[in-house]
Amino acid sequence: MSELSKRRLKLWIRLLGVTRSAENALREYLRLTHDTTLPRFDVLAALYRRRDGITMTELSRMLLVSNGNATAVVDRLEKDGLVARRSSDTDRRTVYVALTPDGLTRFETYAKGHEAEVDRLFGGLTEAEIDLLTDILKRMGKS
Repeated sequence: MSELSKRRLKLWIRLLGVTRSAENALREYLRLTHDTTLPRFDVLAALYRRRDGITMTELSRMLLVSNGNATAVVDRLEKDGLVARRSSDTDRRTVYVALTPDGLTRFETYAKGHEAEVDRLFGGLTEAEIDLLTDILKRMGKS
């Protein structure tokens, strides 16, 4: 292995560590502050972006999880009155899911706190550093 190859490996390990640390902090924040989980937050966020509702298949694709995982989270959110399911008018097998008014209000509360927590986690970065990291990560995402 070349020296550059070893440095790239170390970079990967560092990126993974930062990601896991930030994710763990956000999980803990959501649990302690809002008595919710990151998967529930992610489902609500996806539905917030698609206010008219989406199919369960689309939801699982957006979240990069199995249909079974998405269904389990949606089941709990529906039980809590935060999302509602409705059958397709044209295909009985297709089910749409959307935020309820309470789900919309709850998500907006969660999202404000989530943004503040992310801001705190990355508060040590300057605007120039954020721009540089964003540019680098975008380039990496394209390769």
